Amino acid sequence: MMKQVLSLDPRSYVRHRIHGEGRTWAETNCYVDVWIELLHALGCEPVAALPFTLGIDFEGDQWTFFKFPLGDLHALYNLDVQELAIWRPLVRHVEEQVEQGRPVLVELDSYYLPDTAGTAYRLDHVKSTVAAVAIDVEQHRLGYFHGQGYYELEGQDFVDVFRLGGATDPAALPPYVEFVKGAHRAQLQGEELLHASLALLRKHLGYLPEHNPFIAFRQRFQQDLPWLMNEDLQTFHQYSFATLRQYGACFELVTTYLDWLAQQGQSAVAPATAAFADISTTAKAFQFQLARAMSRKKELDLSPLEAMGRHWERGTSLLQTLYR
Repeated sequence: MMKQVLSLDPRSYVRHRIHGEGRTWAETNCYVDVWIELLHALGCEPVAALPFTLGIDFEGDQWTFFKFPLGDLHALYNLDVQELAIWRPLVRHVEEQVEQGRPVLVELDSYYLPDTAGTAYRLDHVKSTVAAVAIDVEQHRLGYFHGQGYYELEGQDFVDVFRLGGATDPAALPPYVEFVKGAHRAQLQGEELLHASLALLRKHLGYLPEHNPFIAFRQRFQQDLPWLMNEDLQTFHQYSFATLRQYGACFELVTTYLDWLAQQGQSAVAPATAAFADISTTAKAFQFQLARAMSRKKELDLSPLEAMGRHWERGTSLLQTLYR
């Protein structure tokens, strides 16, 4: 029997607008993307929980791998996220928690996730977070959120993704797993949701980087560039994911959040919205410029990094004036 938190069909599931057409960055990172769709399916507005995106910083060898703070999810949606200790076969833990109405966020190998066909499925072993909300162990079926949508897998993929095919490697460590309590509780709506979200915005404005992160990133990027010019396409994608894609996608989410505030009557945010939108689109263009420069061994203009730094200063200063 299928045990499920939500009754969904991948063929009719409608994604949240963050994963719709017209986005500069189709995806953010696996953890944020899966939460966006899980919250959306639970009847929550995930955009209200995006103030944390303002705290992204350059960490020295990468930009912050941004994630929804669990405390924010509790404050806005009354969701209690706890770590799940894995002491027996993973599939049994997932089954038990889902049967109790609790989504399970678990790190799985994309090599066995059919929704990654053409990138990782049966091609590359890549750890990624999914949110399991339906499972039938006997019939080998799993319903899960991953990336931009909701999917199902079955048969041999189920056997492989849960490593049910025989002897296990004693050196293989269990994945990090979380379960979500309160998925069917009443959620904040309307003015209550707005006020709670603005409280989070004020909190996260207090976590802004002490210094403009683009200054440090430009210095490091300039050091990395001679090395990058002699690397292959795979290294470009890895470097870009940790840097340009990470902050580009993050600042597009900032833009999405500020647009939502404007729709709630907070129209004064418009200039800040434009500043963060400029960062996001410039980062996307700069990513393509870097790829071409690496391919052609040509000099790369670094002035876009300086422009993004100015946009960051303008956007954060405006928000601090409005909400601190």
